[in-house]
Amino acid sequence: MFSGSIYKRCKCTEPRIDEAGEPVLDPKGNPKTRELGTNCPDLKKRDHGSWYYYVNLPDGPRGERRRPRKGGFLTRAAAQQAAQELWSEANHGIRVESRETVEQFLRRWLNNRVDLKRKTRCDYADFIERLYIPALGHLTMRELRTRHIQAMFEDIWAYNRVKEANRVDAEQALAACEAARQAWRQTPRPRPPEVRQRWDNAKAVLKEARTKPRQDTGPGTQKRILDALSSALKAAAMEKLITENWADEVVIPKYEKPQALVWTEERIARWRQTGEKPSSVMVWTPELTGQFLDATVGHRMYVMWHLQVFRGPRRGEAAGLAWTEVDLSRGTANIVQQLVSDTSHKPFEETPKSRSGRRTIALDSATHALLTTWRDVQKAKRAEWEAKHKANPEKYGPYIDSGYVFTQDNGTPWHPDNVSKVFDRLLKRLDMPPIRLHDLRHCAASLSLAAGLSMKAIQTLLGHATFTLTADTYTSLMPQFEKEAADAPVALVPRAHHQSTTATQDVRPQMTLISSESSAIDGKTAA
Repeated sequence: MFSGSIYKRCKCTEPRIDEAGEPVLDPKGNPKTRELGTNCPDLKKRDHGSWYYYVNLPDGPRGERRRPRKGGFLTRAAAQQAAQELWSEANHGIRVESRETVEQFLRRWLNNRVDLKRKTRCDYADFIERLYIPALGHLTMRELRTRHIQAMFEDIWAYNRVKEANRVDAEQALAACEAARQAWRQTPRPRPPEVRQRWDNAKAVLKEARTKPRQDTGPGTQKRILDALSSALKAAAMEKLITENWADEVVIPKYEKPQALVWTEERIARWRQTGEKPSSVMVWTPELTGQFLDATVGHRMYVMWHLQVFRGPRRGEAAGLAWTEVDLSRGTANIVQQLVSDTSHKPFEETPKSRSGRRTIALDSATHALLTTWRDVQKAKRAEWEAKHKANPEKYGPYIDSGYVFTQDNGTPWHPDNVSKVFDRLLKRLDMPPIRLHDLRHCAASLSLAAGLSMKAIQTLLGHATFTLTADTYTSLMPQFEKEAADAPVALVPRAHHQSTTATQDVRPQMTLISSESSAIDGKTAA
């Protein structure tokens, strides 16, 4: 049982009286008042006042008195239960007198996480300032509960519905703009000004629609949001600021890692009809990969994409590859850094995601030859740019000797986001089945698998942290392996017609037999 007291009090007031029995006035001449508190005569009434508690805790480390109190309870039993819970938590080491808010704790927690990579720190800071603090920051850590976090996600889902409506508006505005443009083009000259005005108005509506947020906060992002908060609350529980990790019981949409699928002829035909991708992660067949490479030979990013197709570096690893880490004499490239961007989209260097990400990859002969040629091209482009700068320094700034392998004409590295945008636009222009730039890694893995490389070799090539990740992702990726796996059990069963040379020839006599037997059975049934 706790040590303390349960009592009732109210906010009723009475005039303050001095020793002479006269009212005490404030500087403006108004009478001062004081609360009656526990002395109010109406406290005997059931609906008057509220119940309070105070708990006597052991003195603090400096001998200070610890006597937390709280009121506002409707019944004596509720106040007594709350006091007992406080007493029990205090005896288990919980810092029951802490008034630190969620906002204060989260900022302190992030400041202490010196182990985080810069990209991860930027993501956590974004979650804290954009989501956690607006929804939870006003609460003390002692007040925080699962229901508060659940309400934050309910707000995210509600905002997703708003963004869905914004997407519909943007699609309709685009269709209306295209219709107005076609109407303007098909109108014979001289075109009436109102036709052009309708097109201009439609473009203005489309521009306005595209300024509104349309990107969903999907299950994957929601899981990252919850995981980051759970990590923070785990630290709070270890500090004894809270009794348990309140994020553990929060329910969010289930996140399932998208399955990588190959662009087969049937899927391509369906995509051309509907415009829908079978999966968010798609992989080209070797034929499609060759078609893409043949169509982009003259593109300024061709060498980078060739490297990604056959050697599988991540986007940031390719963009951040430095000449100092490329050994053309031995035909190797060391992946020791990557270019990533934060929420402000400013690129910066960072080490790979894990220790296994820091690796040395052997260059195939084609990529080796391309890099050798590209180095000479880059030197020629530098000389050309420096000549332009010398002739017109206002238009052409000085050449930036960044040291990266893949650079723009002025020597600056490619922004990773821009590489993806150029890739996406190029696929639309080529009318090729769409994949993400990151999916070129899957192409590299599937091509290596088809060429006979072991899963362990592919794991090393891609820089995966575990063998399981590689095996689970790529075991059943390419159709030819699925066909072999499907045929293997059939080959184990001895059959009377197994002397046939092909599977098709083996099946034909069986189908003839089935057909004749079915006819006989049907005849007996009819009789």
